[in-house]
Amino acid sequence: MPIKKHDFVELEYTGRLKEGSVVFDTTDEKTAKDARIFSEKSQYCPIVICIGEHMILRAIDEFLEGKEPGKYTLELPAEKAFGRKSAELVKMIPESKFAEQGIRPVPGLRLNIDNYVGIVKTVSGGRTVVDFNHPLSGRDVVYELKISRLVDDKKVQVESLLRGLLGVQAPVVVQEKKVVISFPAKLPEKLGAELAKKISELTGLEVSFEVKKEEK
Repeated sequence: MPIKKHDFVELEYTGRLKEGSVVFDTTDEKTAKDARIFSEKSQYCPIVICIGEHMILRAIDEFLEGKEPGKYTLELPAEKAFGRKSAELVKMIPESKFAEQGIRPVPGLRLNIDNYVGIVKTVSGGRTVVDFNHPLSGRDVVYELKISRLVDDKKVQVESLLRGLLGVQAPVVVQEKKVVISFPAKLPEKLGAELAKKISELTGLEVSFEVKKEEK
C-alpha cells in the first residue's frame, strides 16, 4: 500500500557524497564504524518519522510519499540537499568578538555565534574568517533508503513526534484513545497547547501532560 502524508514509517538510511562515495550520515552502526564517523553519543538504529512533517531532509520526506515499503536510492543535487554555498555566509569577524567570550579561534574550530553555527577557516591579522554555510553545502549527495514498515503503534508514534518536534525523550503512556506524557517540569502554556494539538492531529489521541520529577 502506498505511503501517504501523515503515515508513520520506520526508516533506515545511509547518506554519501556523490563524489567519492564518502559516508557522512547513517542509521547503521557497522557502516558508521567502517566510515570512521561513529559517535558514542549517537544511536544507530531505524528511525520512525511522520511523512510530511519534515522530520528528515525535506527532499527525502517528499520522495517517500507515495512509495511502497522497500529499498530505494535517491540522488540529490546540492540545492535539494544542504544548499549551494553562499558567499554571504562567509563572515570576517574581529578577534575582539572572540576575546569577549574567552575563545581562541583556530582553523577548523566549530562555533555558535548568535545562534548560527560556523567553522573557522582562517585566522590572521586580528581577523577571523568563519564559514556559516552548512558543512555539506555545495555537495551533491546520494541516499540509500529502506522503508521497513508502516508504524501503527501509537506509543511509538508519540515518541517519534517528541523526538522530531522537540528533540526530547519522555515517558509516554497510552490507554485506549488517550496519551499521558511526563516531563520533569511544566511546559510553557503556548508550547504545551501547540504540541498537544499537533500530536492529537497526527495520532488521533487525546493528549495530556503531567509533571514527574526524575528520580535521583
